[in-house]
Amino acid sequence: MTLLTQIVILLNALIHLGFAVGEIFFTTYLLETLFGFSTPDALKTTPIAKNAGIYNSFIAAGLFWSAFTSDNSLQLRLFFLICVAIAGIFGALTLPSKDQTKKRNINTLFLQTLPATIGVVLVITTHS
Repeated sequence: MTLLTQIVILLNALIHLGFAVGEIFFTTYLLETLFGFSTPDALKTTPIAKNAGIYNSFIAAGLFWSAFTSDNSLQLRLFFLICVAIAGIFGALTLPSKDQTKKRNINTLFLQTLPATIGVVLVITTHS
């Protein structure tokens, strides 16, 4: 694995660690400011978002693990990066946008799917 590949995997891990921290500890604030939820709606959905934060922490842990292991490294890296890319596509299609005139949350594609896809390409092209 090249240094660039490892850096991209770690960047993906840090993104998901950030998601996890935000979803677990700053849920209501993020739901209100990023997605335009009213305070009552944000409070109602807080348990769901906190649960998503736990899942994101698992994804981050898996990405960190895959960046530093040599055991089954190709499979681990591809598994976690592909999970991130698929989740990003799903999120872009289903998450609400703060600007209600937009039908899709396109930022998810750039923040989540693009780095994961770059990681997948690098892992495949640099795996020896």
